Amino acid sequence: MKLKNLLATAAAAAAISFSGAVYAADLVIGVPNWPSVRVTAHVIKVVMEDNLGLEVELQNATNPVVFEAMDSGAMQVHPEVWMPNQVNLNNTFVKEKGTVRMNPNGVAGDQAMCVTKGTAERTGISNLSDLTDPDMAKNFDTDGDGMGEIWIGAAGWASTNVEKIRAKSYGYDQTMFLKEMDETLALAEVDNAVAQNTDIVFFCYTPHHMFALHDLVILKEPAHDAAKWNVIQPTDDPEWLEKSEAGVAWSTAFLHIHYASALENDYPSAAALLSQIKLDTAAVSAMTYALVVEKQDPEAYAKKWVAEHGALVDSWLQ
Repeated sequence: MKLKNLLATAAAAAAISFSGAVYAADLVIGVPNWPSVRVTAHVIKVVMEDNLGLEVELQNATNPVVFEAMDSGAMQVHPEVWMPNQVNLNNTFVKEKGTVRMNPNGVAGDQAMCVTKGTAERTGISNLSDLTDPDMAKNFDTDGDGMGEIWIGAAGWASTNVEKIRAKSYGYDQTMFLKEMDETLALAEVDNAVAQNTDIVFFCYTPHHMFALHDLVILKEPAHDAAKWNVIQPTDDPEWLEKSEAGVAWSTAFLHIHYASALENDYPSAAALLSQIKLDTAAVSAMTYALVVEKQDPEAYAKKWVAEHGALVDSWLQ
């Protein structure tokens, strides 16, 4: 398959990189680069170690590498797979190969483009399509090159590729520079824009702490229409951008734990737990707020959270 061929090198690197971790711990949890997946990973780690007596290690990795590692046995868990963002990986490893399982209890999430309330009031922007107007786009030009700037996500996020498709579909790729950068840096720019009363437009999603920090306005779009949503990822086709189209709003996303099917034989109690964990949007948002805004230590916070939610954790362990 194309996906397998394109990621073969990454898979080999993952196997080498994580082979030591496999022997050092019973399970390895892969952790991509956004806040909610990090806190969920720590909660899973604490529950497994305290209740199942397993030694669990966390390893940073991208979404494709985690899936390849679950397939090969180098990792066992992905704490937060966004669907439909990662549908190509889900199709390959869950539906086709059967080496990965998906927890059916998804956490609802939304994805869109946002501005601060002050930005909306100063510029009059209300629709995402407004960005195709060069005069509107100039409100977001910080370097004087005649084009505005818009943060579309971090490198390696499937949603970042989708936002490139959406920008092309709406046409604001002609008026706006599409910024890919680490989320921490991007949100620091949002903080600064609020403090300085300057205009900013950026990718936003829930569950996330940003909505608790700032008064944000989600830009309006036509309702999601599956017939108008044709998204191909780079791992599936080198001409993905040219062949894709998505000029409507995102559908509701659902965040699912995924885990290696081999756990059902190797550590059946762990597999049973991972199939039963259930969280909601409010809980995950509160968790990320504690880590990112309150700067709490993730391991200490996870232990405290598990201790305070004993009844919920017990329901996962039944």
